[in-house]
Amino acid sequence: MNTKIKLLLIVALMLIGLGLATIVNISLNFREYSIKSATQKAEATAAIVKDGLTAHMVNGIMDKRDYFLNQIYTNNADIKALWIIRSDKVKKQFGNGFKNETVRDALDKKVLASGKTVQTIKENADGITLRISIPYNATSTGTPNCLKCHNVQDGDTLGAISMEFDITHMRNDGMLTILKILGINLIFIIIALILINHYVSPYMQLFSNMQEGIKKAYRGDFTHKFKTSVTGDGKILTEQLNTLFAKMQETFGDIKHNLATFIPQGCVSSNDPLYEAKTIINELSDIYKFKKTIELDSSKEIVYNRIIDVLSNKFDFEHFAFYEINTKNNHRELIYISQDNSICSSETEEDAMLCRAYRTKTDIISTEFIHLCQECSCEDLEYVCIPFDINDEYSLVISITTKNPSDIARINKQIPSIKNYLEAAKPVIESRILTDKLRETSLKDPMTGLYNRRFLEEFIEKFVKQAQRRNETYAVLMLDIDFFKQVNDTYGHDVGDTVIAELGKVIRQSVRESDLAIRYGGEEFVVLLQNATHEGAMRVAELINESFAALSFDVGAGESIQKTISIGIAIFPEDAETIWKCIKLADTALYVAKTTGRNKIVEYTKEMSQNDNLR
Repeated sequence: MNTKIKLLLIVALMLIGLGLATIVNISLNFREYSIKSATQKAEATAAIVKDGLTAHMVNGIMDKRDYFLNQIYTNNADIKALWIIRSDKVKKQFGNGFKNETVRDALDKKVLASGKTVQTIKENADGITLRISIPYNATSTGTPNCLKCHNVQDGDTLGAISMEFDITHMRNDGMLTILKILGINLIFIIIALILINHYVSPYMQLFSNMQEGIKKAYRGDFTHKFKTSVTGDGKILTEQLNTLFAKMQETFGDIKHNLATFIPQGCVSSNDPLYEAKTIINELSDIYKFKKTIELDSSKEIVYNRIIDVLSNKFDFEHFAFYEINTKNNHRELIYISQDNSICSSETEEDAMLCRAYRTKTDIISTEFIHLCQECSCEDLEYVCIPFDINDEYSLVISITTKNPSDIARINKQIPSIKNYLEAAKPVIESRILTDKLRETSLKDPMTGLYNRRFLEEFIEKFVKQAQRRNETYAVLMLDIDFFKQVNDTYGHDVGDTVIAELGKVIRQSVRESDLAIRYGGEEFVVLLQNATHEGAMRVAELINESFAALSFDVGAGESIQKTISIGIAIFPEDAETIWKCIKLADTALYVAKTTGRNKIVEYTKEMSQNDNLR
């Protein structure tokens, strides 16, 4: 209902209520006044009758009283009936009186018994009648002295005058008065409503206009212009509201757009821009704290663990897998999984292009199409796979699974927020990847691509502890190019560098991925063969020796040379309790190979340590 109509209706009801209350009050008072007026008239009539009867008695003409009473009755139109009654004591002294001077009803009996005025109202559709009986009580004071003529005591009731008054006209007069008042009230109400409507309508229009503006503001639209025909304070209020909304549009109106610079649209879905802004700011705050935390983390692996914690704790994902993909070789590595087995086929580990999310660079949601990703084998499970590129070399894929299809909608809504965290982590991950590359570069020999001696010095203890925990063994091969100094002196360092690089290549091709090949210094190399037996170590040494000896190096002028290597072998922990000692023992065996003819493979024996010339 329109507010103005409500207001007018309320005012009308209040005025009508006030008018009805006034009419009811007047009606009650008028009725009471009518009865009181009739009673006073009855009392005056009774006094006249009393005086008249007394005069008749004094003058000895009591037998003529009937004429007197009839004259009073006929000359007063309001009196419907009038009669007098005698008490028993008066009847005993003077007789019963005229025939009509008898007790007619209970009211007459009551007034004779009580000596007090008794009255009652008889009201019906035809009219209103006041029935009243007024006693005459004997008194010895004043004039005349009743006790002189009556054999009664002072205060006894001598008789009473009973009358019936017609007061119907008073009711009619009252009804007419009430109708006049009602009419006046209605005219007043109409005038009041007209005046209220005239003066209130502009304010109601302003109120409606304000409501419309506030509704728009609730939706984030502060472009509304407030208008009013009201002057004074109303006009000032309108101008202030317009100024306020203009400032709000300048400041708050663009907040959502500016926040979208940091948080993409769709992260928060709400019709309330204030709530949306609050949610986005909270999201930014959480992401900022997350970023400040990971910026101080020392490695890429720790940053990945932070992301996994966010997925588990903030987003409440119970089952998910986290993959890192090397885009150069399309190798996918499982970083974390919250359950035993991945839903992806094992082939995707070696060929990441089989992963639909990584290949298409789009979010994969299993509910969109049956068997959407052909490499996913999962029964009674739905999944969401989210790809994310770190740089040209690395990408991430997060695979979230659930048994409840209704969870997919919730997960889908959280994808933008997940990507916000990944975006925040992206520069940090890139930095850690670069740091790892720089560190790896510092630990690798640029000429051969093998690890250098610094790597061995930093990580050898770690390998030893790991080998001891797993009861692993290492065969240590120490290699040296025979007469390498002559190559540099005769053909120059370029040829020497080529020889070293080719040996490094031969070593890489001859060992397994779990083995370590290190350029120890100059033309010396160390190879650590994991869990290798004596025979296995000898086979690898022979393969390296033969493969290198078969190479031919162009030294210019149509000439070429071939080179050989000498190799010493020691076994950890069989020959020594530390890798460093094993390297020294392998170097001893290498020395034996070089001093006994070169181009040889020699295994360390305890006798070599007992030879003072070899220590």
